Amino acid sequence: MQKDEQYIRQLEETIKKFMAPLENIPFPVAIKAISGHEVIPFNKDNDDDRFLLKKLSEAALIAGREAQGQGIRSKRPNEVGNYIEPFVKKALLRVGLKADTPRNRTGKRQGMGYPDVEIIDSKNRVTYLECKTYNLNNINTTQRAFYFSPSDEGCKVTVDARHLVLSFQIELKSPGVYIPVHWRIYSIDSMIVQVKHEFNADNRQMYRDEALLAEGNI
Repeated sequence: MQKDEQYIRQLEETIKKFMAPLENIPFPVAIKAISGHEVIPFNKDNDDDRFLLKKLSEAALIAGREAQGQGIRSKRPNEVGNYIEPFVKKALLRVGLKADTPRNRTGKRQGMGYPDVEIIDSKNRVTYLECKTYNLNNINTTQRAFYFSPSDEGCKVTVDARHLVLSFQIELKSPGVYIPVHWRIYSIDSMIVQVKHEFNADNRQMYRDEALLAEGNI
């Protein structure tokens, strides 16, 4: 009995250590670990990168104007970023860039998860783009703004590429209607991320007959 209690205490201590967040992980290291591919730094002194940035800036302005004219309807401000993506994709195509939903490792185009858009420029180079929105009240806070999860088949990073974020400042135009008023493009090759673990269980574990306490028809 004493041996069992000692084992349980050791197991509890091990789990506590395992559940502690891993902090200060360079984004390129995280991407390489889950995808096997390199994050290529954006080079402001490179002519091809400067031209790419010019095209992305043009697309950002076009997408922002279109979204501003139509307005984005959303019950929650933190979901507005989900609705800005179609405007961005259309704008990227208008400025001459190839833009589509990235394919995962199985070759299937996958909407959910990082990144939002796969861009191919005139030099046939791939750039991954994440579409975000922000407001001036929270841009300098510690509120979570970016996340991605490890996945085998579902990983959408399938080549070495640049990784950028296009984010729009949004304002409330009328109840439930938001408009972008400013845009920013960031390179995230120097971003620092952290890992937070979680406990989870599947349906078979949760819905066990022996754990059922009561049920009834409605």
